[in-house]
Order: sequence, then structure tokens, then C-alpha cells
Amino acid sequence: MEDREIINLYWSRNEAAIGQTHTKYGRLLHSISYNILSNHEDSQECVNDTYQKAWNAMPPQRPDSLTAFLGRIVRNLSINCWHKARAQKRSNGAKELLLELAECVPDKNNVEKVIEARELSEFISDWLCTLSQENRVLFLRRYWYGVPLKRLAHEYGTTPSKLGSRMYRLRQDLKATLEKEGVSI
Repeated sequence: MEDREIINLYWSRNEAAIGQTHTKYGRLLHSISYNILSNHEDSQECVNDTYQKAWNAMPPQRPDSLTAFLGRIVRNLSINCWHKARAQKRSNGAKELLLELAECVPDKNNVEKVIEARELSEFISDWLCTLSQENRVLFLRRYWYGVPLKRLAHEYGTTPSKLGSRMYRLRQDLKATLEKEGVSI
């Protein structure tokens, strides 16, 4: 079923929308969540919460991209779940990703003083458009979808060390671009 049709089901309050969403996006949403949480049960809970949030958000929202809309919801839910679990114990999955990005993306309090979060998002989107398709996909798979470095290295036919260096150069380039735009890091 096409995204437009699924969105129309949400707008008509037809419960089949959730089933169609699960059929089309369930595995992707679980993968995004699992890459952050490294726990199938918590990931499934976040996916189910995503369906509920989508149900409550449509209407009034009518997303242009259902994939991005659902991906953002499950990612945010998973990060929140990770933060709750982190208060109880340490985990390597999301912590590593957040620490890697911390050096080139300003913290939330600083962003609110300097620039609206939406503008920051536009700067990052513009920066992503300047990358080669391979680097853009690599960056998004690592930092949006949370794919582990070892898995990416295997898929790209390189070592984790070489790929880690490449990711470092990409983060440094993002940092320099943001600083050039006046965003303090």
C-alpha cells in the first residue's frame, strides 16, 4: 500500500492504518530502535508506541514522508527509552553515537540561545546535500539509523578503524560548516 493511502487511512480514523503501517514499516522501525537500544523487547515497545503516536498525530498532521515521520518518532522514543535505561545502567549502543556527535553538534541549551532548532536542522540538511551520495548515506545510516560501525565497515568492505576515521572527517567537516554558519559548538 502506498504511503498516501496509509495516511488517508489515519485521517479517516480507520484502524487498518496501524496494520498497514506495521506491514510496511515494522521491520525498519524495529531496526532503528534496536540499533539504539540493543534490546528487542524495548525496541518492540518503542515501535508500538510509534504506532500510537502516529495515530494521535494524524490528523491534524499530514506528513510529506511517512518514512521520515515514523522514523523520527521511533528514534526519539528510543533515545528517550535509552536515557531512562541509562539512569539505571550504562549501555554502549546510543551512548557511543551521541558521544561521537557531541563534538560537532552544539548542545541543546546553546542551540536555543544561538539559533532555532529548525535552522540547525536546515544547516545540517544543506551540509548533507554537499556530500557525495555514498558519504551522505553512510552518515545517515550511522547517525540517524544507528547502524553499528562494525556492520557498516563489513558492508563497505573496509575495516572499522578506516571507517571510523572517515566518520571522524565527516563530523569535522560538519563542525566546520556549522561554525562557518555562526553556530557555536
